Amino acid sequence: MSVRTRILLVDDHSLMRAGLRALLGAADAVEIVAEAKDGEQALLLAHQYHPDLVLMDISMEGMNGIEATGRIRRELPQVRVVILSMHVTADHITHALRAGASGYVIKDSATSELEDAIAAVIRGEIYLSPTACARLLDGQAPSVLVPKETGPGLTPRQREILQLLAQGRTTKQIAHQLALSTKTVETHRAKLMERLDIYDVPGLVRYAMRIGLVGLD
Repeated sequence: MSVRTRILLVDDHSLMRAGLRALLGAADAVEIVAEAKDGEQALLLAHQYHPDLVLMDISMEGMNGIEATGRIRRELPQVRVVILSMHVTADHITHALRAGASGYVIKDSATSELEDAIAAVIRGEIYLSPTACARLLDGQAPSVLVPKETGPGLTPRQREILQLLAQGRTTKQIAHQLALSTKTVETHRAKLMERLDIYDVPGLVRYAMRIGLVGLD
């Protein structure tokens, strides 16, 4: 009997998770072991269940899918990640791959394509939806598959604070969420702005959207 691929579903929409569970649950080769509604929960459940593969959305409150992918791949390198997203920009695809994702599938793809992606990634391959490939080739060099930092090279903490600022959090809210003092958050924010050479919140929001830290919708 063939070994079933153990999957963790991550999406902030419960209907989307239910639909994926119904679609994939019918396949003998797949077992859904858990579901998460955001990146933080995904990280906890990945450590708890050690799935073979995580199906990861991008735009979620708190820790988004790209950040969660990076954390999972660093902390649980044996767990593979396939991004399942509505976003088809080259920036989103590029940052997902650099975070360690092994696949990128568009949400309106056929069920058979998702099954192909899962099978390919479990074999150790990289899988991109045809639309994703087209976006990368349309002005993006193939070097996106090389896991290297781009831009000013933000620290993980700076990226975390940038994301929360772009999501509309105040300094006090960020300090509470990250268990930091407001003075520490203000220091990180000042260094972040200096590193990016961006000194207003709207500019930070646009930058965060461009690199895929927050959704474009």
